[in-house]
Amino acid sequence: MLQTYSKTTILILLLAACSQPGKKENESDSKLAVIAYYSGNSTFIDSFPIEKLTHIIFSFGHLKGNRLSIANAGDTATIQKLVSLKSRNPTLKVILSIGGWGGCEFCSPVLATDTGRQEFANSTKELMHYFNADGIDLDWEYPAIEGYPGHAYTPGDKQNFTTLVKTLRDTLGNDYEISFAAGGFDSFLQNSIEWEKVMPLLDKVNLMSYDLVNGYSKLTGHHTPLYSNSSQKPSADNAIRYLDSIHVPLNKLIIGAAFYAREWDSVANVSNGLYQGGRFHNFIPYNQFSRWLSADSGFVFYRDTVSLAPYAYSAAKARYATFDDSLSIQHKTEYVIKKGLGGIMFWELTLDKQKDGLLDVIDKTIKNAISKKVSH
Repeated sequence: MLQTYSKTTILILLLAACSQPGKKENESDSKLAVIAYYSGNSTFIDSFPIEKLTHIIFSFGHLKGNRLSIANAGDTATIQKLVSLKSRNPTLKVILSIGGWGGCEFCSPVLATDTGRQEFANSTKELMHYFNADGIDLDWEYPAIEGYPGHAYTPGDKQNFTTLVKTLRDTLGNDYEISFAAGGFDSFLQNSIEWEKVMPLLDKVNLMSYDLVNGYSKLTGHHTPLYSNSSQKPSADNAIRYLDSIHVPLNKLIIGAAFYAREWDSVANVSNGLYQGGRFHNFIPYNQFSRWLSADSGFVFYRDTVSLAPYAYSAAKARYATFDDSLSIQHKTEYVIKKGLGGIMFWELTLDKQKDGLLDVIDKTIKNAISKKVSH
């Protein structure tokens, strides 16, 4: 029987015909989140290719009483500038944040009460409206386990964090994104979060798969490895495997990259300084690597082919450094695509080179993946 269709039905059928599976796959790659934390001022941001970002997270707001507070006029100007960048990148989402390392001193007691949580959520919504921002990132380091020295924490933080996220979602509705920064190590993953309860309420988890050895570590190691090895379990892949095993949606997980090195001194010339005792010495931005990790200072560069992690050692200075570089960033981005993760984030944009930096590597790797799918 010959069927007849209205103009509206024909339009619907045409649109459906255009939605081929191959196109959807390509779109899924192009929509991978590329998230930059940003702690710079209102003018420095113009030096970077923000068209290559999907999200930028202002770092950081803090608690003032029970309310989310933006500290000063300079921070206000920075947020306003970030929002104005939507004229260059119309799909850019600008996210406010609370906390950071050392920045959540009162999170545990304030967010333990219904009043504290509701006032925080109300103030967050007010700031969303004031700045025309797109969401909130909770960088509480850490609920229920020890974080910054001297900051309060209790076992009840785990449940209170869940209630906080629920209060935020109820207050903000579905018009704003809610994400949080998660520690990439086992004690956080297993003890800080009620994953099965919070994930339906969240848009993203920004996995801090860096600082896995840090200024408090007694031994050197890889601070931001992609994979575990026989000497070091913490890694991005270790965290992803654990979260996958407890059925956390992979497409909400964002792995982290480090745009900086951590350096130790007084490190013995054994195994090129890897997994040796030492004293934390320095934090080195990626844009300063050529100055501080140079051959003139005796540094020789190595790569762990299991962890896919670069490192360097200077026998002359007895110094060891661990970091991400262009190849490890490429590996991490390819891992995101292969695993079907939500994207990649990094700390922090001002540490990158303004030209031919690590953000460019992320962007190029994603575009290459899209190009390969199109060609097939």
